[in-house]
Amino acid sequence: MDTESTYSGYSHYSGHSKKAHRQGSRDRHKSPRSKDGSRSEKSVTIQTPPAEPLLGNDSSRAEEDDNWGETTTAITGTSEHSVSQEDIARISKDLEDSVGLDCKRYLGLTVAAVLGLLVFLTPIAFILLPQILWRDDLEPCGTVCEGLFISVAFKLLILLIGTWALFFRQPKADVPRVFVFRAILLVLIFLFVFSYWLFYGVRILDSKDTNYQGIVQYAVSLVDALLFIHYLAIVLLELRQLQPMFTVKVVRSTDGESRYYSLGHLSIQRAALVVLENYYKDFTVYNPALLTASKSRAAKHMAGLKVYNVDGPGNNASGQSRAMIAAAARRRDSSHNELYHEEADHERRVKKRRARLVVAVEEAFTHIKRLETEEQQKAPGEMMDPREAAQAIFPSMARALQKYLRTTRQQQYHSMESILQHLSFCITNNMTPKAFLERYLNPGPTLQYDRDRWFSKQWTLVSEEAVTSGLQDGIVFVLKCLDFSLVVNVKKIPFIKLSEEFIDPKSHKFVLRLQSETSV
Repeated sequence: MDTESTYSGYSHYSGHSKKAHRQGSRDRHKSPRSKDGSRSEKSVTIQTPPAEPLLGNDSSRAEEDDNWGETTTAITGTSEHSVSQEDIARISKDLEDSVGLDCKRYLGLTVAAVLGLLVFLTPIAFILLPQILWRDDLEPCGTVCEGLFISVAFKLLILLIGTWALFFRQPKADVPRVFVFRAILLVLIFLFVFSYWLFYGVRILDSKDTNYQGIVQYAVSLVDALLFIHYLAIVLLELRQLQPMFTVKVVRSTDGESRYYSLGHLSIQRAALVVLENYYKDFTVYNPALLTASKSRAAKHMAGLKVYNVDGPGNNASGQSRAMIAAAARRRDSSHNELYHEEADHERRVKKRRARLVVAVEEAFTHIKRLETEEQQKAPGEMMDPREAAQAIFPSMARALQKYLRTTRQQQYHSMESILQHLSFCITNNMTPKAFLERYLNPGPTLQYDRDRWFSKQWTLVSEEAVTSGLQDGIVFVLKCLDFSLVVNVKKIPFIKLSEEFIDPKSHKFVLRLQSETSV
């Protein structure tokens, strides 16, 4: 194993064989098809914005197969890709959807930015217009106006910081419908500023009011009202949803893994966003390879059944299907015994290969300690960096790690490059072998793995209720992606009534009476 593995610091690794290449080509040509029938439910789409992957992946790197533990000697500089017509159609559709969502997102941001600019420039315009148009006719204001100028300046600064903190945030997702409370606040601010401008134009600009102190106080009242609207926005957008009012149960449709979360007063689409955010950090990564065992077992049982037609070809296929079901029911008593032995044998293999992996990793880290001791005696320019150290010890553990990942069906989530990065990270931070193995021995949350292997760009929200309506007791909605779906069931937290029972402190007192008796 050690003599078969070579590494280069400036090249990428790929262990393609002809069989793996043909299998990869077939996998790329497969396009999953949706099997959902027509339903009376409303279906909308939640699409997350593009972001950088969690791990740095070079786009020019050749794809790796599952045999990196055995075939790590091939070094390729180019890669071949085949794209089917269905892939091209899907890519073009994704581009059209992304363009539409980007236009909708930027349109909302543009409207909010223009309205915010109008809000901040309005008080300043109220103060400057009389000075520009009829400066000579204004009554002197003096110290009072100067104090009001300072008040307006600091209030606008506070309002600017609060608006930036509350509204100008990086969007985490694109929702199918508008946020109702935010739209109401924008309409309220527009009507409020428009009414102030209308009053200003009729009562001040037309009449050319000479009371400059009153004009400045009018601008101050506008800023005060805007501060109160900002406080209302904090209550509606942030504080209202903090108190838990509902408990949601999220179940993954394929393997039945579930979690419970507490939510406040939210709309269905915002509750769906909260569920997705918690899904990526709480649920283990979806592994379809773990679901193939039961399907293959059932297919094997049904393949072992044969039906003979002794009455001639006149009978229909329904009789054969009933015979198959009856035979499968008779074999049901022995199938549980086979399942028990299969699971016991699988657990035995997992424990055995886990023990081999732990020993191999501990020996590799011991070798690292020995190399560090030797490197300390060399010149400073000849010391290895963590990447070189990881490449030096990886061949000794690669075969044991690959066998364990294959046994636990995790090999598709751990490429050789990601393992080398994690190993060099552990060496850099002086971590133990147990800390290195934690990622592979215990299936972690979805965010732990490479983004390209789990990230679903588009989710579809299916709900019988409008997605802008609030959560209610008994509502069920579904979040669908390409491979599975999340079923969310909403239950209201019950009203709890506590009563108090007073215990008299004197009731705990007692008297111990001793009777002295003498023997006669």
